[in-house]
Amino acid sequence: MFRRTFWFSTGVAAGVWATTKVNRKLKQLTPESLAAAAANKAVEAGHRIKDRAVGFALEVRDNMALREEELGEALGINAAPELPAPRRHTAIENRNNPKYVEGSTYQTHSYNRNEDH
Repeated sequence: MFRRTFWFSTGVAAGVWATTKVNRKLKQLTPESLAAAAANKAVEAGHRIKDRAVGFALEVRDNMALREEELGEALGINAAPELPAPRRHTAIENRNNPKYVEGSTYQTHSYNRNEDH
């Protein structure tokens, strides 16, 4: 009797297990599940591609800056240019102006156009 009970319960357990497995697989194969799985894989692939593209762009930018520096050194472009000293002289000095002071670098000018006539 125990032998029959054992085999009966083993068969029931195997049937429940098999039915559960088949139902899970059928749920995975529904159109909605397949579409969701495909969308998830597409999003993951997009993230991987984006990460690789960003890494590539950063590497290109770093190498471009390095190459520009090498070319600048080879051509002498990176050297600071010698600029002339800034001019602090007025283009036309009006010595008749009572506001004119000899040797001053800053001139105050009247904006009255009729003053010279």
